[in-house]
Amino acid sequence: MVQPDPQRRNSAVLRERRRPSGWPVGSFSTYEQAQAAVDMLSDKEFPVNEISIVGVDLIEVENVTGRLTWAKVLLSGAASGAWMGVFIGLLLGIFGEGWLSPLLTGILMGVIFGTIMAAVPYAASQGRRDFTSSTTIVAGRYDVICTPQRAREARDLIAASGIATARHFTGEEGA
Repeated sequence: MVQPDPQRRNSAVLRERRRPSGWPVGSFSTYEQAQAAVDMLSDKEFPVNEISIVGVDLIEVENVTGRLTWAKVLLSGAASGAWMGVFIGLLLGIFGEGWLSPLLTGILMGVIFGTIMAAVPYAASQGRRDFTSSTTIVAGRYDVICTPQRAREARDLIAASGIATARHFTGEEGA
């Protein structure tokens, strides 16, 4: 059995955590366009391990998804508690005598504890956050960068592919 090389694995982890370096070979307004460019390079058997997609001009966007009320908080807590109770009740039922009694007990206890666990933080907020939301990170653009040795080739392949780019890089950046 072949053992993984710890030196190689650690270098891959370190490479992922470092700020990416290389020469820009294309800039795209959406991640999907940048991904399509890298996919095209892969289809042309370009060594894509020399490519990185870098999100530039990052912003955090919080989309408000709804109003939060006591009824929603209590119902949500009860529902999530009930699901946890189903799980615990089924586990107890599998390893014990009978399954209906542990299941019903688990659901009831889950509803009680879930409701309490949802109500306490909401009450503590004293109405300062009466809405639900989801947060995402969005980039203003996505740059595809490549190692200097292969940047010119990557840039030319992307330019010839017809994938919509915000701009194509000329040789002035070093490629």
